[in-house]
Amino acid sequence: MYSVARNVKALAMVLAGGRGERLYPLTEHRTKPAVPFGAIYRLIDFVLSNLLNSGIHQIYILTQYKAHSLIRHLQQGWVITQPINGSFVIPVPAEMRTRETWYLGTADAVYQNLYLIRRASPDIVLIFGADHVYLMDVRQMIDYHLQTGADVTVATIPTPLEEASRFGVAVVDENRRIIRFEEKVPHPTSIPGRPQEALVSMGNYIFRTEVLLEELERDAQDEKSTHDFGKDIIPRICADRRVYAYDFRTNVIPGASEPADYWRDVGTIESYYQANMDLKEPLPRLNLYNPEWPVRSVRYHDPPAKIVVDHQGRMGHAENSLLAGGTILSGGYVRDSVIGRNTYIWSGAVVEESIILGSVEIKEGAKIYRTIIDHGNVIAPGEKIGYDHDRDRERYFVDPSGIVVIPRNPLY
Repeated sequence: MYSVARNVKALAMVLAGGRGERLYPLTEHRTKPAVPFGAIYRLIDFVLSNLLNSGIHQIYILTQYKAHSLIRHLQQGWVITQPINGSFVIPVPAEMRTRETWYLGTADAVYQNLYLIRRASPDIVLIFGADHVYLMDVRQMIDYHLQTGADVTVATIPTPLEEASRFGVAVVDENRRIIRFEEKVPHPTSIPGRPQEALVSMGNYIFRTEVLLEELERDAQDEKSTHDFGKDIIPRICADRRVYAYDFRTNVIPGASEPADYWRDVGTIESYYQANMDLKEPLPRLNLYNPEWPVRSVRYHDPPAKIVVDHQGRMGHAENSLLAGGTILSGGYVRDSVIGRNTYIWSGAVVEESIILGSVEIKEGAKIYRTIIDHGNVIAPGEKIGYDHDRDRERYFVDPSGIVVIPRNPLY
C-alpha cells in the first residue's frame, strides 16, 4: 500500500539516557535502554528496528546516564553512516551545548541538540523512547499525522485504569484530538463508554518541525518547567496546538495477520520479568520470528546452543524456553525460562521460570526459581535460589513481587 510518509523528510531523535531506577539492580551498571532482553537483544533494539524497518534512516540516539555498555552495543551492531544517501544511526552524548548542565528532562535533551535538527531541516521530527518493547510500522503513524493535519501526534494504547496512573493519559474528543493530557495522575480519566480503561501515551511523538522548535524554545525559558515532554510540553500545548492521539492498535506490520496489541513499558522488575516470560509462550503476542519485520541486534559469532548428555549419562532437557547461542545444557533441566548467551548449566542443575542474562555458569545440582541472574555470575554446586526469600535477601536483591535478582558481577 502506498504511504504518503514516503514523501516526507523525517528525522528521529531516540531518547536513551534514562536511569531506570525502578529496574535496579539491572541498571546499577548500565542505562535502562541497554538492559538485555529476550536472550539476545537489548531494550533499545526494538525502537531502532521499528524505525529502520519503517524506512526511517536518519536517527540520532541521545545518551547520558551510564552509557558505556549502550554505546558499545550501538557501535557493534547499529552505527551507520552513509554520506551518499544521507542515512545514519549515530549516538549523541550529552555535550552541554546550550547550558552547563546535563539533560534536565526529555524535552531538554532534544533542546540541547536543536542544532542537529536545524542542520537536517526535516519536515517532521520523531521523538521516540528507547526502553519499550513493541513492534510498530512507524509509517502508519506518520500517515495519520499528515492526514489529520496535526501539529503533534502522540502514540496511544488503551490500558486498564488501575495501571494507567503510571503513565501519561490522553483525554480525547470524538475525532481523537487530545483536549487534555494527564501525566501520571492518581485518578486518570477513563475512555468515554469504557470506564475500566484509559488512553495511555506510549511516549512516542511526531512533531511538525517548526512547532517543535517553537515549543522547545518556549519551554527552555520557563523556570517552572521540569523540561519534560509528558509533564510539561504536551499538557501545555493541547489548548492551542492540534494534538492528536494515534491508535496503536490499528497498526499492522508487514508479515503480521492482525493489528498490533502488544506494548510493554518494562519499567519495573516485575514488568521486565513478565515481558520476558511472555516470549516463551508457544504463540507469543510479540512475534520475534517474522522475517518481514526482523528485530535487529548485534550479531555475535557464538556457536549454536546445544543440549547434551552429561558424564553420568543424564540428558539435558529444556521446555518452553529460549536459549541463545553459546549456551550448553549438559544434564541440566530448564523450564519456562529465557537463557542468554554463553550460559553453562551443568549436571542436575534446575532452572525454572527464570531469566539468565548471559555469561553465567550454573554448577552441578544448583536450583534456580523465579530469579534474574545478571552477567558474570557463577552459581555454586547445590545452591538454592528463589525458594527461601529471607535467605535470598541476605545475599541478593528481592523485588516486592518476589522475584530474586542477582546483580551483575562488577568484575565481569
